[in-house]
Amino acid sequence: MALNKKGSRRITVDGIEYRWRIRRKPSYTQGLCWTPMTYAVEAAHGSQSGTTLIITSGQAHPSNWVGVEAEPLLPAHLGASIREAREQGWDPTRSGSPFRLDRSAGFIAQP
Repeated sequence: MALNKKGSRRITVDGIEYRWRIRRKPSYTQGLCWTPMTYAVEAAHGSQSGTTLIITSGQAHPSNWVGVEAEPLLPAHLGASIREAREQGWDPTRSGSPFRLDRSAGFIAQP
């Protein structure tokens, strides 16, 4: 699964450049703040696609429909998530199924 370049942003972590993207519209459960926001990360190298990292954050999607204030996704948080995924075995250059990282501890779903 390749990440759409349109709307993605770049970040460099430990000398490696990545592209990341938050889905513009929340899923139904994210819109109601029943589940936390997810975002995708992949290596930003040429046309060769590798494994995508899917990170489940511990915060609400910024475009939720119930007015829950979302915290901004800071580069430090994004970098820490990428490092944690690499430590757990994510290899962005190898093809395969998306690698999932759950950082949603502490997320409180809205009733």
